Amino acid sequence: MPKAKEVTIYDIAKKLNISPATVSRGLQDHPAISKKTKKKIIEMVDELGYRTNHFARNLRQQHTKTIGVLVHELNSNFITSVLAGIEKVTTEEGYDIIIAHSSESYEKEAANAENLFNKRVDGLIASLSFDTTNLDHFQRFIDKGVPVMFFDRVEQDGDNSVVIIDNAKCGYVATNHLIEQGCKRIVHVTSSLKRNVYSQRFKGYKDALFDNELPFDNSMLIVGDLTEKAGVDAAMKVLKMKPRPDGAFITNDFVAAVFMRTLKEHGISIPKDLAIVGFNNDAIGHLIEPALTTINYPGLDMGEIAARNLINHLKGLSNIHQTNTIIVRSELIVRKSSLKKPL
Repeated sequence: MPKAKEVTIYDIAKKLNISPATVSRGLQDHPAISKKTKKKIIEMVDELGYRTNHFARNLRQQHTKTIGVLVHELNSNFITSVLAGIEKVTTEEGYDIIIAHSSESYEKEAANAENLFNKRVDGLIASLSFDTTNLDHFQRFIDKGVPVMFFDRVEQDGDNSVVIIDNAKCGYVATNHLIEQGCKRIVHVTSSLKRNVYSQRFKGYKDALFDNELPFDNSMLIVGDLTEKAGVDAAMKVLKMKPRPDGAFITNDFVAAVFMRTLKEHGISIPKDLAIVGFNNDAIGHLIEPALTTINYPGLDMGEIAARNLINHLKGLSNIHQTNTIIVRSELIVRKSSLKKPL
């Protein structure tokens, strides 16, 4: 079936026997156009099914009123909450968003960045994939004066505008909590240490051990991805350890839940035999038994802050390059999975 011809302001002008310029001004509620003429224009718009081409109009004004959002995955409670925060702010400010995801691939991330650039987004909000090693694919945005705001997984080289939490502090707090509960052998289950979030949490873990005069044992570091299989594999490794760990700091709540389930299936009592702290405060932490102690990672706040700073920059109200790092507040939420001692 052939596509119907798009109605233009010229069609409306011809029907009403007025100039296209008058139609255009009427649609923009220009004071020079009478109320009677505006009413006729609106009625004809409804009759013909005219759609305003905002994209073309915005291009003439050198902006598209769109923000690109590039994330490393979509199947994540944290990313979903970040997107909700971004969408809240962009909708309030009259911007649309275009979402792309890298599926943890540098190649796909670079391709998506090029695609968003070619769509002429006014700004970009991005979180990096596991294996991203450089930011060359974002250089074209910078060269064209298109602002880029990174969040969560970032490169902190001093030149990029980033929104993060204090991951090292969070790693320290999580590990120290386990030590306060009497844990002496704490395994750390994490992901690619190439990424700032995981390398900084690992640093916090090691610092807490050091401050409490506990040795770091490299065999107690388990690095994988963030899949269900990773949670099972980590649990099976722990079951084979002698002596077995009595605590676990896990850098993702979903992996922590799978880890916990697997241990329970093999007769491990939590937290009596092994206390567990997760990370993100995902909904799954409330659903498992015992409920999961975790670090609250406020994705909604992070999304709102990233979007607000980017749009304020676009509106000339601030300069994101003058505030390179924004740290969002986070905190430990204590539940039963880590409580070897009563509160």
